[in-house]
Amino acid sequence: MAKSRDTFNKKEKEKLKQKKKQEKQDRKDARKSEEKSSGFEDMIAYVDEYGNIVDTPPDPTKKREEIDVDSIEIGVPKYAASEDDGASVRKGKVTFFNESKGYGFIKDEQTQESIFVHINGCLDKIQENDKVTFETEKTPKGLSAISVKLV
Repeated sequence: MAKSRDTFNKKEKEKLKQKKKQEKQDRKDARKSEEKSSGFEDMIAYVDEYGNIVDTPPDPTKKREEIDVDSIEIGVPKYAASEDDGASVRKGKVTFFNESKGYGFIKDEQTQESIFVHINGCLDKIQENDKVTFETEKTPKGLSAISVKLV
């Protein structure tokens, strides 16, 4: 008796191929059998009052919210000066000051933030650990102390 040339592994691979082919044919038949409704009504989408896309039309009996047109701001609102923009005199302590370079930093007593100070903004000669009063101004790099006086 002659031995078959098909090994077990070859037979298993062939079975898998046939199974996949059959599954593919079943899926194809299922797609064809489904009814496709490609009517105009199925393609329409509506937007509800919250901006979500839904398939149901809006309810005409529902009361709409009225919006005051004048209350809508287009663009960036104008800058309103706040009380923190340097209008008030602040107190602080000089934490660092380099006389050769002419700049330093003052730690504000209330906010504990470090504020830059340049020698041009000083009215008195200051050193490290001095108690000072100052005003602030907004610069492109942040707050800067001006009108610095010793206490």
